[in-house]
Amino acid sequence: METVNQLLDSIKDVGRDAMRGGYSRAAYSTPELDLRHWFIEQAQQRGLQVETDRNGIIWAWWGTPQDGALVTGSHLDSVPGGGAFDGPLGIASALAAVDILKTRGLDSKNTGPHRSLAITVFPEEEGSRFGVACLGSRLLTGAIDADKALNLRDVDGNTFADIARGNRLDPGRVGRDPEAIARIGDFVELHVEQGKGLGHGGPAIAVGSSILGHGRWKLSVSGQGNHAGTTLMADRADPMVAAAQIVVAVRDTAARQPDARATVGRLTPVPGGTNVIASRVDLWLDARHPDDAVTAQLISAIYGVAREIAASEGCAVTLTEESYSGTVHFDPGLSRRIGELLPGAPVLASGAGHDAGVLAGHVPSAMLFVRNPSGISHSPEEYVADEDAAAGALALADVLEGLL
Repeated sequence: METVNQLLDSIKDVGRDAMRGGYSRAAYSTPELDLRHWFIEQAQQRGLQVETDRNGIIWAWWGTPQDGALVTGSHLDSVPGGGAFDGPLGIASALAAVDILKTRGLDSKNTGPHRSLAITVFPEEEGSRFGVACLGSRLLTGAIDADKALNLRDVDGNTFADIARGNRLDPGRVGRDPEAIARIGDFVELHVEQGKGLGHGGPAIAVGSSILGHGRWKLSVSGQGNHAGTTLMADRADPMVAAAQIVVAVRDTAARQPDARATVGRLTPVPGGTNVIASRVDLWLDARHPDDAVTAQLISAIYGVAREIAASEGCAVTLTEESYSGTVHFDPGLSRRIGELLPGAPVLASGAGHDAGVLAGHVPSAMLFVRNPSGISHSPEEYVADEDAAAGALALADVLEGLL
C-alpha cells in the first residue's frame, strides 16, 4: 500500500522544467506519456483492468466494466511551468483510495462493490498544447465538434489529428462516445484547491458546489511589419504597441466588473524578430464570471476597447472564441450525499475549470478539494502538505465506499 505522497514522489522528476521552474507536461508530450505509462503500471499492480478509449481517456476498472459505474479521476498534463499537484494529486489519491478500500476488506472478486469502480485519466485538461481546456472530456461528451478538435494545432503546427494518429488513436473515431458516457453512473473528481477557501486552519477537505463560467478567446492585432531601424516612429503601424495597451485595458475593464477575472497569459508576435516591427500580434484571453451574461458583456466591452486601441495605432484587431463553458452547478443530490459522508467539510465554489464540470451536463458529478495553504496554483509554488494529501485520499476512500 502506497501513500499519496509516495506515489507523487515517484514521479517528481518527470517533466521538470529547468527554464520555467515547476513542471511542463503538455498532452502527449514525452513527460505526459511517461506519466500515462506510470499510471497504467500502478493500476495493473492493483489488479485493475486498464483500457484506453477512442478519445485517449484511460479507464482502470476495479470490477467488470459496466454501465452506471462509480468513476473517479483527473488528469496528468500541466500548464507550462505548473505545480506538482494540479491533476496528479487526484490520480494519486484515487490509487491510494483503492488501496485503502482493500484494507477495509472491499474486494471486487469476493464481497465486492455493489457496482464497478473505475479511475479515469483525461488528456489535455489544461489545454496547454491545443488551446482547448478539457479536450478529452469535451470530445467524450460531444461538447466540441470532432472535426474542429482534429484540426486544432499546437505551436509547432502539428494538428491534433496528427498527434492522435501518432498515439494509436483513430482520428475517424474521435468524438462523442455515448457508450463510454453510459458507463459513468456518478463521477467524483478530487483536485488541489486553486484558491484560499480552505485557508490555514480548519478542515483540509471541501466539497465543490460550482465552477465559474469561463472561456478562452484569441485577439489578433494586425499592423504593418517593417524594419526596426529604418522606419520612423511616426510612420509605424505597430501591433505590439496596440497589444501592450490592450493587455492593460483587459485588466482595467475586468476590474470595473465585480467578480470578473480576465487575463492575457500568452502573447505571440509574428514574425518575432528583435529588430523587426511585428506584422501581427496574437493575444490569448482568459475571462471568467459567475454569470454567463456578464461574461459575454465583458468580452464585448474588451473587444470594443481593443478595436479603439488598434485603430489609434493604425492597426486592426479580430476576436475568435476558442472555447467556452458556462457556469456549472454540481449535482445537488450527489453533493448532498458526499456532504453526509464527510460531515464538517465546507462547500466551495471553484474559479477553475475541470473535467468534472464538462461531465456535469451529462452525468451526476461532484468534486472534492484538498487544501492549498497559499492559494497559489498553475505555478511551481503550488503546495499540498503531506498530512492534507493523506486526508484527501482518506476522504475520497470514504466517499467511494459510501457511494458503491
